[in-house]
Amino acid sequence: MPPTSAMNNGAASSSSLGPSSGPSSASHGNGNPYDEPRYTHDDADADELDLLGDDDATTVLRDDPLQTDLSSPLTFKRKQKQPGFLSQPARLLSSLTGRALNSSHNAARSTPNLPPSPPPPPPLTGASTRLDPLSPTKDPSSSAPHPHDWYAEGPGRRVGYEDLTAIDWIFEYTKERQRQRALRAATTTTFPPNGSSSGSGSGSAALQQLLGYAQRLLDASQVWVVLLLTGLAVGALAAAIDVATDWLGDVKDGFCSSAVDGGRFYLSRSACCFGYEESSHCRGWRRWGVALLGRAEGGGVWVVEYVVYLVLAVAFALSAAVLVKEYAIYAKHSGIPEIKTVLGGFVIRRFLGVWTLITKSLGLVLAVGSGMWLGKEGPLVHVACCCANLFIKLFSNINNNEARKREVFSAAAASGISVAFGSPIGGVLFSLEQLSYYFPDKTMWQSFVCAMTAAVVLQAFDPFRSGKLVMYQVTYDSHWHGFELVPFVILGILGGIYGGLFIKANMKVAKWRKSTAWLPGPVVQVVIVASLTALINYPNHYMRAQSSELVSNLFTECSKLVDDQFGLCKTGAASAGTVVLLIFAALLGFCLAAITFGLQIPAGIILPSMAIGALTGRAVGIVVEIWQHNHPGFIAFRSCEPDIPCITPGTYAIIGAAAALAGVTRMTVSIVVIMFELTGALTYVLPIMVAVMVSKWVGDAFSRRGIYESWIHLNEYPFLDNSEETTTSVPDMPAAQVMTRVEDLVVLTATGHTIASLSAVLAAHPYRGFPVVSDPRDAILLGYISRAELAYALHAATQPPRCLPPDDTEAFFAHQPLADPRTTLDLRPWMDQTPLTLPSGCRLHLALSYFQKLGLRYVLFVDRGALQGLLTKKDVWYVLNGAEETRRTSGMAGGGGGGAGEAGRVGGLGGDLQTGIAREHGDGESAGLLGAVGLADEAEMASPVVDGESIL
Repeated sequence: MPPTSAMNNGAASSSSLGPSSGPSSASHGNGNPYDEPRYTHDDADADELDLLGDDDATTVLRDDPLQTDLSSPLTFKRKQKQPGFLSQPARLLSSLTGRALNSSHNAARSTPNLPPSPPPPPPLTGASTRLDPLSPTKDPSSSAPHPHDWYAEGPGRRVGYEDLTAIDWIFEYTKERQRQRALRAATTTTFPPNGSSSGSGSGSAALQQLLGYAQRLLDASQVWVVLLLTGLAVGALAAAIDVATDWLGDVKDGFCSSAVDGGRFYLSRSACCFGYEESSHCRGWRRWGVALLGRAEGGGVWVVEYVVYLVLAVAFALSAAVLVKEYAIYAKHSGIPEIKTVLGGFVIRRFLGVWTLITKSLGLVLAVGSGMWLGKEGPLVHVACCCANLFIKLFSNINNNEARKREVFSAAAASGISVAFGSPIGGVLFSLEQLSYYFPDKTMWQSFVCAMTAAVVLQAFDPFRSGKLVMYQVTYDSHWHGFELVPFVILGILGGIYGGLFIKANMKVAKWRKSTAWLPGPVVQVVIVASLTALINYPNHYMRAQSSELVSNLFTECSKLVDDQFGLCKTGAASAGTVVLLIFAALLGFCLAAITFGLQIPAGIILPSMAIGALTGRAVGIVVEIWQHNHPGFIAFRSCEPDIPCITPGTYAIIGAAAALAGVTRMTVSIVVIMFELTGALTYVLPIMVAVMVSKWVGDAFSRRGIYESWIHLNEYPFLDNSEETTTSVPDMPAAQVMTRVEDLVVLTATGHTIASLSAVLAAHPYRGFPVVSDPRDAILLGYISRAELAYALHAATQPPRCLPPDDTEAFFAHQPLADPRTTLDLRPWMDQTPLTLPSGCRLHLALSYFQKLGLRYVLFVDRGALQGLLTKKDVWYVLNGAEETRRTSGMAGGGGGGAGEAGRVGGLGGDLQTGIAREHGDGESAGLLGAVGLADEAEMASPVVDGESIL
C-alpha cells in the first residue's frame, strides 16, 4: 500500500528543520545503526562543496545478496545482530533484575558472512558519488529481534547529490541521528552476564565506559575544532587583506622611501608615517610627482600623479578580473546571495573550494586597492565559509552530512562579519537575520565562538597598529538632544530612498548587461568601469581616498581628529560649500556603486553604502550645526549647554551610514548592534534604531526585497524564503491548480521494464526523478526514484561483477516472488518508498508551508493512494515570484517544469500514461538554474524563457 499520509516520515524530501522536526527515529523502521559504504571519486573534485567520500570502493555492494555465492539458497533476510554488540540494554536489565531474559533474545540466527565485493563500476559523470544507505534496521534498544526484509520500506539508498540540486534535509538529519545512535550503542558499557560483579568484569566495564565517554567526546568536539580553526584562519586572512588593501590603496598616491627613517617600499602610508601626528609632516612618504619630477608643486606634478593613479587603479582592477575569469568564476561578486542559497539547501560545487578561496582573497585585495566603489565586508563572509569548508574535510562525520555542513557554514559566516566590522555579536546576528535558513540554538552558540575567535586573532595581529579591529572604529563622548530626533528621522527617510533607488538602478544595469549583445566581455567591462571611477575619483578630494579611510574621517569627532586629511574640522569647514561637495560625492558614489556591484570581480556593497550614507549624514549634520550656530536662541536649541559643541556632525554620519545600510540590505537588529560595537556609545543606540526602522519602512515601500534577495531573484536561484512575509502573495487556491497532473508526468510503472528501456527513458527525459506507480490504470503510488540513483543502479548492474545484459534483464520496482535474482534487477533499494505526500485538495498555502518550513524538494499529491500530481520547489518559486503566466505562455522547456504539455506516450514504460513537462529538470539546470532547454520533439512545452547566463 503506498504512503498517503501528508506527514509520512522518512520522506525523500529536504528539511530545514533540526532533529526535532525531522522524522522520528522509527520513521524508517526499527533497526540497528546503518553502515555507510562509499566508493572512490576523482581527486579533481576534492575541494568542492559536494558529498564525495574517501572510503574504499569495495564496500559499496557489501549488503547486496547478489554478491554471494548464488549456488546456495538465497535469502533476503537481514543478518541478525550478535549478542556481544548492541545488546547492552538487555544486559543492563538483566543485571538490574537479577533474572535472565528470554533465551530467545540472546539467540542469533546464523547467516553466512558475505564475501567482499569487487570494486564497483566508475561513478556517473556529473554526480557526486557517495553512497548513503539509510535502510530500515532494528532499533538497538529493542530486546526482541525479528527478521526484516532487506527490501523493506524506507527512503532508499542514495548516491551523492549532483551539482545544482537541492539536498534532502530529512534524510541528512535522520542519517545523523542514526549515526549518533550507533555511536552511543557502540560505546555503552557491556555488563557481565547474569548480573555478576567480579573484579575483572567490573574493571573491564569501567574501562569500556571510560573509552566510550572519550569516543563520544572526540566525536562531539569535531565541530568545535572546525570552528576554532576557521576563526583562526579568518582572523589571519582578514589581517592580511587589511594590510594588503591598505598598501595598494596608498601606492596609487606614492610610496614609502627607504632613504628616510628606515622606511620600506612595502609599507603603507600609515605604517611609514607611524609616530607622526600629521601625515603631511612625514618625510619618508614620497608622492609620485616628487619621485618622478623631483618637485612637489606645479601643474605637471598634478597631471603625472593623476596618470599614475589612473594606470595603477586600472591595472589592479584588470588583475582581479583576470584572476576571477581564469581560476575561479565563483569568486565574483560578494557571494552572499549564493551563500544564502547554499544554506537554504542547494548544492553548488566548487563555490567553496580551495581555488575559490585563493582567488577571492587575492582578487578582493586587488579590487579594493583599485579604488572602485566596492567593499570587502560581504566577500569576507564568502572567504570565511570557504575556510570552514576546507577544515570540514578533516572530519568525515561532518563532511559526509550536508545538513551539518550548513550549520557550520552559518557559524563561519558570523566570523566574516566579525572581522569586517570588529563586531562579533553583530556577526552572529547578521548570520541569523540575513543568511541562515535554519539557525537552531546550538548554531548560535557555535557562531559566537567562531566570531569571537576570529575577532581575537584579528586583534592580536593589529593590522592598523592602532588597537582597532577596523579602521573606522570610533568612540563618542558627547550626547544627543531630543530635537535631533527630527534630523535622525530625515536621515532614515533618505536611507530608505537610497536603498530603494539603488536596488532598482543596480537591477536595471544588471539586466541591461545580460540583454545587450554588443557589450564587450566581463574583463573589458571591469576595465571601463575602473577607468571611469579613477577619472572621477581623483579630482574629488573625498572620493580619492579609500572608502574605509573616508568613513573613518566622517565618523570621527573633530575634537578627537588628529590628522584632518579632508579638512572637515578646520576653521570655516562648516559651510555651504562643504555641504555641496559632500552631497555631490554621495551622488557620484551612488552612480559608481550601481554600475560596479555586479561586475566579474570580488565586490561587496556594505562599505559603499556606509560611505554614501556617511557623506549624506555628515552633510545634514553640518547643516544642523550651521543652523544652531546662527540661531542659538531658537526654541529647539535651548537645551544646548553653553561653551560645549551642541551638534556633533560625526554622529550624523554614523546614523546616516546605518540608515543607508538598512535601506539597501533591509536588515535591522544586526545593523544596530554592529554600529553600537563600532562606536561603543550606548547613548546612540536609540537614534540608530529610529533611523534604521524608518529606513526599512521607506525601503519596503519600494520593494520588500533587499539587494541580496534581488540578486537571488535575478539569477533565479531556487531559494524559498521561510519568512512569513512571502506567504502574503500566495493565491488562495487548491494546490491541484498549480501542480503538474499525473497525465502530464513521466512516470514509471512497477513492472514491464528492462535495463535498456529504463536507460532509454533517462536518455529521452532529462528530469531529476520519476514517480513510480503500480500500473497505468490505477496509478497507485509506490514511491519516487531520483535520476541519480536510477542511473547508478542501471550502470552498476551492467558492469562487473554482475554484467547483466541490458536488453534481456528485467527490472522492476515491486516485489516479484518468481523473479530470479541472478538474472533480474530489483530497484526497490534505490527507490524512496515513503515520499512525503499531500491530498490533492489541500490549499496551496499548506503546500507552500511544507516547502518553506521543511525545505522540501518535491511533494507528491495522492487521493486514496492514487497519484494525482507533483509539485516541485521550482514550481513554488515561480508562484512566489509571479512567473506563473510566463511559464504557461512560454514555448521553451525549463527546469521548473510546467503544467500541461504535449500529449504523448512514454515508450517502454509498460503503460499508456501521457507524458509532458515533468519535474526535476536535469539539462535545464545545466544550462541555467531554471535555464531554457529546447527539445525539438516537444513542440508545445510550457515553461518560462530564462536567460542561460543566469547560472553561476
